[in-house]
Amino acid sequence: MTEDKDDLPAKMAHWSAARYYTGVDIRIERSAGRVKTVSARQVGDTLVVRAPAAMDEAELDPIIERLRRRLERRVKARALDDGDLEGAARRLNARHFAGKLSWRSIAWVTNQNGRWGSCTPAEGTIRLNHRLAETPDWVRDYVIVHELAHLLESNHGPRFWALVNRYPLTERARGYLMALSGEEREAEM
Repeated sequence: MTEDKDDLPAKMAHWSAARYYTGVDIRIERSAGRVKTVSARQVGDTLVVRAPAAMDEAELDPIIERLRRRLERRVKARALDDGDLEGAARRLNARHFAGKLSWRSIAWVTNQNGRWGSCTPAEGTIRLNHRLAETPDWVRDYVIVHELAHLLESNHGPRFWALVNRYPLTERARGYLMALSGEEREAEM
């Protein structure tokens, strides 16, 4: 059930509505005390969204969708398996680096917002952005090859790109990630 704010008394400071929104139960709590900000938190199986009382549905709906997607990504990130990454890295090392590389760990992380992966060659650690789990395997594999190449070449010079380009879908994967990054920037605006 969705309540129309225009039907409510002008003095009402707080009201809520519940609805089913793209696979998630959502409870919208409206408050006259909120002016611009919208926040969300998960309570059990329900996404509780707090919004200004004066915000109309057309403005609120895309914000709710963005918050719902963010929550969905967090839930998926908790379910990610680093063992799957280890297996993919071993396979790609064998195929593109003749099995000569070694690393201490490869893991998913949720704290990389500006990059898809990172490698610390001195420590032998590779970290992949959890958002890659939502991409096709060949895109994730490109990022793994890219980070494995950093174990041999720490910069992005010609020798580095010669190593990365051993992966046959490099250009296609780079284009995919560029397009995805652009879409995410647009969605945040």
